[in-house]
Amino acid sequence: MFKSLYNWMGSRVYTKHGTLILAVLFYLEAMVFILPTDPMLIIYCIERRNRAFWYATVATISSVLGGITGYIIGYYLWMYAGEAIIHNAWLNLIIKPDDFYYLCGLYKEHEYLAIFIAGFTPVPYKAATFTAGFCSLALMPFIICSLLARGARFYMYAIAISIWGKQIKEYIDRYFNLIVICIPILIALCIWLCKR
Repeated sequence: MFKSLYNWMGSRVYTKHGTLILAVLFYLEAMVFILPTDPMLIIYCIERRNRAFWYATVATISSVLGGITGYIIGYYLWMYAGEAIIHNAWLNLIIKPDDFYYLCGLYKEHEYLAIFIAGFTPVPYKAATFTAGFCSLALMPFIICSLLARGARFYMYAIAISIWGKQIKEYIDRYFNLIVICIPILIALCIWLCKR
């Protein structure tokens, strides 16, 4: 199933709206989607190595715009219902209001590092965007850190594929099933390490 999805994504690169599809996916992923979109960018870059940096740019801008949208949603959710949400009896079974305020304080104190980690690593970026707004972090530093982190991550793919594109494609084709198994494990491990 994943192999056919991989092949389908590769075929989207050559369509009229291929770049638009990439942009929309990265925008939505940063805002609400759960599925990682990095494989889509990697496939695009592999299929058209001469446009790898263009695709990295599209992914970076779209992802940060999606992150800003997630921030705004979190910000207005806090403004209109934040106190009610954090004092909800069901939510208080998971986190108490005092713990929430403490964690928000830590988030503000380590804002740059937190956003950079969420933007660069497999930790879900959308969680950082939403909570940045919910905790009322400053918007400009959030945007700058997001651009740096997402850009570094996506341009790293573009650089690697520009240098080793053919070998990477052969490796993915040969070990596709193993990669599909290892990626979720790596993401779960990163999330677990960040929580410690």
